[in-house]
Amino acid sequence: MNKKTQFIHLGLKDYQEAWDFQEKLFKETVDRKISNRKLPEAEQEATKNTLIFCEHPHVYTLGKSGDENHLLANEAFLKEKKATFYKINRGGDITYHGPGQIVGYPILDLDHFFTDIHKYLRYLEEAVILTLKEYRIVSGRVDGLTGVWIDGDDHSKARKICALGVKSSRWVTMHGFAFNVNTDLEYFNYIVPCGIQDKAVTSLEKELGQKMDIKEVENKLKTHLANLFEMELY
Repeated sequence: MNKKTQFIHLGLKDYQEAWDFQEKLFKETVDRKISNRKLPEAEQEATKNTLIFCEHPHVYTLGKSGDENHLLANEAFLKEKKATFYKINRGGDITYHGPGQIVGYPILDLDHFFTDIHKYLRYLEEAVILTLKEYRIVSGRVDGLTGVWIDGDDHSKARKICALGVKSSRWVTMHGFAFNVNTDLEYFNYIVPCGIQDKAVTSLEKELGQKMDIKEVENKLKTHLANLFEMELY
């Protein structure tokens, strides 16, 4: 098992460029797995793991099972808001990415960790839950929904702070999570977030009433991800 994982921070990155980069790493990993099966064990080359963090300019992305009607803005309005729109190949419905949000893309070969997508999603959520705990924010999950929620057990107060949407093939993952830190929440008004009409969205800044040091939050989150997955980050 190769738990060495390269950490790459792309900074503020155009969504299409980040998606293309993910696809490249994903394809290389899947191709390597296929090639390894045709080789004697001594000649096989271990697949690589990568953890990407970035922020995106304003963008809406719609998962393959999503409903385009959940985008409530037309093309002219998106242009006015300097936002773009993409239909993509992850699970889930529509979501928003923008500055002040930690977007994480783990490109992992789960054969090095555990072959359980449900567990994988729960670990991504747990890393965010543990990060929020460091800021004295109690968060958790809502039955039947992915992501991380605050006051999730109270229908009238429940609000999402982190969304998840992943793709996997041959136990290789891509896409990931979006954690609202200093996110401009106005942009969520123009969609039905994740297709859920009756629950709010929040951010760390909104919950604590102050602008956060996003690098500090990233470092805490990265540490929790590494600990949960037992990654050897480099």
